[in-house]
Amino acid sequence: MDDSAVPLLDVIRALAFVGDLAMGQPTDHSPRAAWIAGRLAGELGADRAGVARASAVSLLRWSGCTANAPEFSHLFGDDVGGRKALLANQSSGSGFRAGTRGKGSAFVSLSRIHCEVSGDIAAQLGLDEEAQFACRHLFESHDGSGAPEGLRGDEVPAAVYTASLAGDLDIFSRLYGLEQACRLIESRADGLYPKAMATVAIARANEWLAALDDESALSGADSIDAAFAGRSTSLEILAHVIDLKLPWMTGHSRRTAELARNAAVRLGVDGAGQQRLYRAALIHGMGRAAVPNMIWDTPGRLAQWAWERVRLAPYWTGRAAKRIGSLAEEAAIASYAYERADGSGYFRESRRSDIPLEARILAAATALAALRSARPWREAYSDAAAGDLLLSDAAAGRYDVDVVHALLEKRRPAASTSLAPTTGLLTEREREILRWVSLGASNKVTAQKLSISPSTVRTHIESVFCKLGCSTRAAATLKAAQLGLL
Repeated sequence: MDDSAVPLLDVIRALAFVGDLAMGQPTDHSPRAAWIAGRLAGELGADRAGVARASAVSLLRWSGCTANAPEFSHLFGDDVGGRKALLANQSSGSGFRAGTRGKGSAFVSLSRIHCEVSGDIAAQLGLDEEAQFACRHLFESHDGSGAPEGLRGDEVPAAVYTASLAGDLDIFSRLYGLEQACRLIESRADGLYPKAMATVAIARANEWLAALDDESALSGADSIDAAFAGRSTSLEILAHVIDLKLPWMTGHSRRTAELARNAAVRLGVDGAGQQRLYRAALIHGMGRAAVPNMIWDTPGRLAQWAWERVRLAPYWTGRAAKRIGSLAEEAAIASYAYERADGSGYFRESRRSDIPLEARILAAATALAALRSARPWREAYSDAAAGDLLLSDAAAGRYDVDVVHALLEKRRPAASTSLAPTTGLLTEREREILRWVSLGASNKVTAQKLSISPSTVRTHIESVFCKLGCSTRAAATLKAAQLGLL
């Protein structure tokens, strides 16, 4: 039994949910935009495959958001709020481009990171080559002023145009009303997207938005459901994308999942429960996307306003249950990841009697995985020290004592679904350097850690990029994690 194999469409919808959180958007934005994109593609004469592709690309439009969150945070401070403001920008051109004007090559560099990761995600999900190409060119424009390659006209996939236009229609109509939304779309015609396409969207906008007011318009069998029926993919893809938001969280979700599942085996949880817990651990960080990196990176005590944002992270994870079908139970369990048996956790402040066993296992596993890993404000604890701290917390009533003992028990672990490292793809030195790079270390810091020169680090990174077929650190991290190289 593969604990991480889930319906493909549920993973795509989960990625859309995470993307909406990261962009500061309502969590129904991407599903609504995907519905509009599919209808628009159909009006323009696309066949069933083309309509499904338009919807899928629209759903995955923000899948690369976590990858460039550190860079966005550096530029804007609040990466979530910064993106939200860019999407609300009423300029006649791309709000993304207008918002980064004056910041050097930020538009191109941020687009390159986002698009490379989105394209790799599409490839890992098994989408067709046209969808992959579209995801690698999400910020291209009809007039050639886009990124990452400055494609223009028919060089840009139609799915890019429909995703962009559908996103604009949903956001602008919500913020400014239908009339102003249509004016803004018209001002962007022949700039961001073809005028003929904009004309069709404007003509049908009122009808489509009215249909979207009926919740049933987003449910039931449609072209995208039919296109992905019967297909599955690894949930670990979603886990790796979630962790990209904070470089120091690289691998955290899968480590937590393995710890939780092994403890469940030792506690006698049945096979279905083990699988459910493993999946819940893989997705427990979805809600982190809603919280700006500057808050997560803050050392010491958080201000009250910042703490309230953090407290809501597991709430948003729980809300994902409404969007991702077969993972509803797992999302509900995942939302307990930061609850504590004495009621000191969040967001519910539940006590032991109200926390299911699977959730108590997840909470303790999450804490143990975090203690064993470095954070910007502290080094990693040794296994022994982390175990002592967790035992102390259990004795104080914050965690289930039996669960903590099961987590720390020295017994052969249960079989893992993790991919075995790809033999011989990278040298040991390259893997060592990649591990530091994946954690956000600069060339200089990596060189200091390994007692080598920065130029040597740069040479090895270039080799790693070449072997993995990547050009950005985020894409290399995602691919290496999926290949079991980290």
